[in-house]
Amino acid sequence: MIKNLFSLLYNAMTQSLYLALTASLAWGILSILLSPCHLSSIPLIIGFIMQQQKKTTGRAFVLSFVFSTGILVSIALIGIITASVGRLMGDLGKIGNIAVASVFLIVGLYLLDIIHLDWSFGSRSTKQQGVLAALLLGLTFGVALGPCTFAYIAPVLGVSFNRAQTDFLGAVLLILAFAIGHCAVIIFFGTLAQKVQTYLDWSDKNMVLLLIKRICGVLVILGGVYLLLK
Repeated sequence: MIKNLFSLLYNAMTQSLYLALTASLAWGILSILLSPCHLSSIPLIIGFIMQQQKKTTGRAFVLSFVFSTGILVSIALIGIITASVGRLMGDLGKIGNIAVASVFLIVGLYLLDIIHLDWSFGSRSTKQQGVLAALLLGLTFGVALGPCTFAYIAPVLGVSFNRAQTDFLGAVLLILAFAIGHCAVIIFFGTLAQKVQTYLDWSDKNMVLLLIKRICGVLVILGGVYLLLK
């Protein structure tokens, strides 16, 4: 069924521009929801947001946006670098997976309150600390997602390259639509987490909030283990 869905979306991307953009957007959304690699980004950003001192929906949106942007920037850079040296696009090998998995394990332990991390980066501004930390997490996470992301984006790139011969702007918009769909899922769940947290705080059910953070910590650690084993 999933294979048929992707076939349908691929065929749609070769049709009119409006239909192609819709299909590319949907492809970007599914690249998160149907990928074990990318799904681990959701508990990661949720746990990170729950650790912030300043808790507002707007701030949760900004942090989620910066985090997802960091992922895309990292993937783009890794893709260019690895392609230029003749490797599979985004493939950093086992060493890259180990390095990023280590970051996952550290962040997971942090969410479990087993270790303490300083997100200040030399800045006195709490707002700036959170944004810099979210960007760093996104950049680091994007390194691990190289091969996984390019496996999903490759068909979009193929269609875009073909379209670029006659419609360069349309080709760029196709890739942009995929990126928007890819980031939208992370931003949605990150912002939604803050809504849930606000309700729990208002209801004085802080033990439930703590449990959610603990679950996120465990899921992030499992994501790190997955990267080591794949």
